[in-house]
Amino acid sequence: MRVFLSLSAVVWHEARVGAEVPDPAVVTAAARLLRAGGLVAIPTETVYGLAGDAANPDAVRRIFAAKGRPADHPLIVHVAAAAAIAPWAAAVPDTAWRLADAFWPGPLTLILPRSPAVSPLVTGGRDTVALRVPAHPLTRAILAAFGGGVAAPSANRFGRISPTTAAHVRADLGDRVDLVVDGGPCDVGIESTIVDLSVPDPAILRLGAVTADALAAVLGRPVAVITGGPVKAPGQLPSHYAPRAALEVVTAAALASRVAALEAAGARVAAVGYEGEGQGAHGRGAVPTSDLGYARALYAALRAADADGVDVIVMVEPPDGPLAEALRDRLGRAAAPRPGDHAPRER
Repeated sequence: MRVFLSLSAVVWHEARVGAEVPDPAVVTAAARLLRAGGLVAIPTETVYGLAGDAANPDAVRRIFAAKGRPADHPLIVHVAAAAAIAPWAAAVPDTAWRLADAFWPGPLTLILPRSPAVSPLVTGGRDTVALRVPAHPLTRAILAAFGGGVAAPSANRFGRISPTTAAHVRADLGDRVDLVVDGGPCDVGIESTIVDLSVPDPAILRLGAVTADALAAVLGRPVAVITGGPVKAPGQLPSHYAPRAALEVVTAAALASRVAALEAAGARVAAVGYEGEGQGAHGRGAVPTSDLGYARALYAALRAADADGVDVIVMVEPPDGPLAEALRDRLGRAAAPRPGDHAPRER
């Protein structure tokens, strides 16, 4: 039987006891469903994940089916603590433990050689596995109660805008998921940094809140960002995180004129600018002027603009700051053309 904890039934302030202790009933229900092969949408500090038992091939197949995700696109295995990665990796180098000590629990994913026990369904047929310890206390409690690892890509349809609230999950997946755990809006708001440790020189495969400078400070050497090449981790496809509408990213100074030009050409337009700067009749949300605030608001703002059925979303570029490069990466992929997408909608 499918179970859905609605927003009215479970919100974060009701799903915990005291300041940081999650409600045992929520934790028990989620862990029980995971053991039974169910799919549970879980909150993390990055985005909401669609979790299933990573050791259960049927659960993993359900994840791919629910998302419409290509079978060769690898998943990230989430565990409760750094020590729990050992059964999933054939070898764990010292660099992995150093990064884990510095950044876990948190928005960092490590790519390691996979253990032979790990199903190739999880890794997309690759000989590496992606591992992470999320920071959200509710999800960490669920993982601890479950006692294993969960494969947990973003809880949305493949290639589309990532979910940062439980409402986003419900809108995207409906009854494809057995349980949605509402942990409130995500604190970071963009996906984890992914670092490949299966190669001699650690390399960033996906940018995120853990920056190259932060990684270099721990490892004592620069960490390169890899662009292009074969897909080895989530978030490397040219088009990803995409709204249904076309997306254009412009400077704050150019926002109004670009909206006017598109409207003059007959397009239906939604504008997303900085907070405190009027967007006019086309305004469909605003983002903060700090890089962390922009990241937290990004996907919700894109979803709100896309919900209006417009042809084009014009969004202000991210502000400078440590997360700017990761934000530009997300926006560049969200704006990239997709075959058959972004045709003008019926009026």
